[in-house]
Amino acid sequence: MFLNKIRKKDSGILLYGITPPKSQTPPEKVAAIAEKTLERLYALDIDALVVYDVQDESARTSEERPFPFTSALDPFEFASTHLHSLEVPKIIYRPAGKFSKEELADWLHNLTQHKFYPVFVGLPAPDFQVKTSLKEAYELWSLHKEHSIIGAVTIPERHAVLNDEDVRMLDKMNSGVSYFISQCIFNVEYARKAMESLVASCQNKNIELPTVIFTLTVCGSVKTLQFMEWLGIHIPDSLKEELINSENTVEKSVSIALSIAEELINYCIDKNIPFGFNIESVAIRKEEIEASVYLINKIGEMLSAKGLRKRPNVLTEA
Repeated sequence: MFLNKIRKKDSGILLYGITPPKSQTPPEKVAAIAEKTLERLYALDIDALVVYDVQDESARTSEERPFPFTSALDPFEFASTHLHSLEVPKIIYRPAGKFSKEELADWLHNLTQHKFYPVFVGLPAPDFQVKTSLKEAYELWSLHKEHSIIGAVTIPERHAVLNDEDVRMLDKMNSGVSYFISQCIFNVEYARKAMESLVASCQNKNIELPTVIFTLTVCGSVKTLQFMEWLGIHIPDSLKEELINSENTVEKSVSIALSIAEELINYCIDKNIPFGFNIESVAIRKEEIEASVYLINKIGEMLSAKGLRKRPNVLTEA
């Protein structure tokens, strides 16, 4: 179980991340999308499913958004209504500051009833009027801590600029956070530097390291590449050139992700950091969705080869 793996600091955790359908999608089409999503998910050897909350972050930057923003269905409602037959835990993202304490308390109660787990995320803009502080949100969650775990987001790019990601992570750990899911990783050096600071801080304070789950994704086009950069994901110039000049951007991005995964696996094993991977599948193009399935299966094989996951049972003909 995902909860036990996090509590035991097991490495080799695998998550798969999706976004709900757009909010204006007709109900019958939502059901059809969910059915196709389930068909894909049933075949995956994953520990939990991540369902993102989609926010408009245009106010965060003056740069033009490469893709127009479109709101999505509520991730908890989509998961609980349409994905309940998938018998793996669901991790639901939510910007706590957008909701009152009463709304958040009800949401956490419903989440726990479904055996889902929360990840509180930041607000779409620095000047957003906060209804519930992050500290208050963690205090509300603590009422459920006996049978729940809570995660948080870590951003290596922020550490590269502010050099305080380890401080932010320890502060959240003091509020009950036991694992972190990273922003999408393309700059492995940024990820390593953030982890180095985290390891040093935990050693200095004589506390256990949290589990860190690194997010990897498939990039299907130059425009998607631009959107990732708009979101604040740092893509080294050398990788950017490889993606832009590749005859098959999807294939090249999968190759890059597998290389990053291999580096992070070896690094975390060497540093005794409990870790895992979250493979994002937020595109709607069939080629990119299929590539995300290939990517998570290949990373599962890499983790199995290191003895960090049991190989899934495969039925073969007699």
